[in-house]
Amino acid sequence: MESTRAVANGVDEGGDETAARRREQRGWYWYDWANSVYSTTVLTVFLGPYLTSVAKAAADADGFVHPLGIPVRAGSFYAYAVSASLLLSVLAMPLAGALADRTGRKKPLLGWCAYVGAAATTGMFFLDGDRYLLGGALLVIANVAFVVSMMLYNSFLPQIARPDERDAVSSRGWAFGYAAGALVLVANLVLYGAHDSFGLSTGAAVRICLASAGLWWGAFSVIPLRRLRDRRAAAAKLPAGPGAAALGQGWHQLRETLRHMRRHPLTLSFLLAYLVYNDGVQTVITQASVYGSEELDLDQTTLIVAVLLVQVLAAAGALLMGRLAGRYGAQRTILGSLVAWVLTLAAGYFLPAKAPGWFFGLAAGIGLVLGGSQALSRSLFSHLVPRGKEAEYFSAYEMSDRGVSWLGPLVFGVAYQLTGSYRDAIVSLVAFFVIGFVLLARVPVGRAIAAAGNPVPDRI
Repeated sequence: MESTRAVANGVDEGGDETAARRREQRGWYWYDWANSVYSTTVLTVFLGPYLTSVAKAAADADGFVHPLGIPVRAGSFYAYAVSASLLLSVLAMPLAGALADRTGRKKPLLGWCAYVGAAATTGMFFLDGDRYLLGGALLVIANVAFVVSMMLYNSFLPQIARPDERDAVSSRGWAFGYAAGALVLVANLVLYGAHDSFGLSTGAAVRICLASAGLWWGAFSVIPLRRLRDRRAAAAKLPAGPGAAALGQGWHQLRETLRHMRRHPLTLSFLLAYLVYNDGVQTVITQASVYGSEELDLDQTTLIVAVLLVQVLAAAGALLMGRLAGRYGAQRTILGSLVAWVLTLAAGYFLPAKAPGWFFGLAAGIGLVLGGSQALSRSLFSHLVPRGKEAEYFSAYEMSDRGVSWLGPLVFGVAYQLTGSYRDAIVSLVAFFVIGFVLLARVPVGRAIAAAGNPVPDRI
């Protein structure tokens, strides 16, 4: 009976298949290990302040740069570039998800995205002087590849883990990723803090740290690409022939996916809630270092230590919140984390400048809720996906996760553009968590899982 139930949920179970499933899960964790360094070293710590300084070097007397002839305050350029990359991801992810599910070849697509992103990140070594447009272009390429690869990676979860173990598997993946981010940040801290001893300028040290994230991403992506395996496509394969025909069929499948999702309004209700509160989460991740350097006047070493603290506590927080979800349910645990996000950001608005201790306290608060809220959201959504629609539904999830998270950076950038104050920009993010809390609390998760045709866990 147990074997039948496991097979019905798309997870092989029994005998040698059990060992193979465990091995595949361990391989799956390694992609979190590989790409989390991009998220921490590039997006969270170095690229925001560094690209802002490069843009300021290229700015006119009024502090504006002019990409494509559009006047942009130099301090807003990074936020706008992040927003643009996420908008482009909206176009790329649904097509990739439809192609993955129809062909059953998610792993090659994952590998292609991983190595395009790793190459663009490594290319950030050449970002110096006033080359802010080069920095913006590399950021867009790397971030689109990162987002699409995460969609494909996440869509493996319901195929490699039984419903009753997904919270734990997802939390371990996040914890593994945060551990990698912390390890590399220690190396970054040593290199940056002692760059004079290595005969490096400050800019050269930053560029090496950026490029090292790309090399790490590419090197460790080999492990999951060797251990993960493709499943037979549930739908007919794409027709052979010119690439355009295949792409056209992929867009047709996307339209079918959107129509299919309308049959599951409760799943869409969860996605709407997640879209809102995760927009706030992603904006904090990408803009916190800019807030610390530009508004609080903190040096790069302080920012590295703060993000290192976030990494360590996020790994522990992901595991702790995974345990809390086992006791109280994933939905209640996520709601509690959103309350903590509101309190943390409200405190961040009042942080005094040039006070590293207070900033470390803020980093500790973010770290404790960051990993858990992301990991549990991913595992909770996996219960809401009909079998055979994993990549397509996770493309919609990833659009909520990062692909539609363009609004937060845009609001952040516009707030600074209009007011010249990063405090006004950071406090606006509280609304994302409050609205997300209200929307998530209204979702009957048990009914949503049953409506997707999946067994409802004892605690959810």
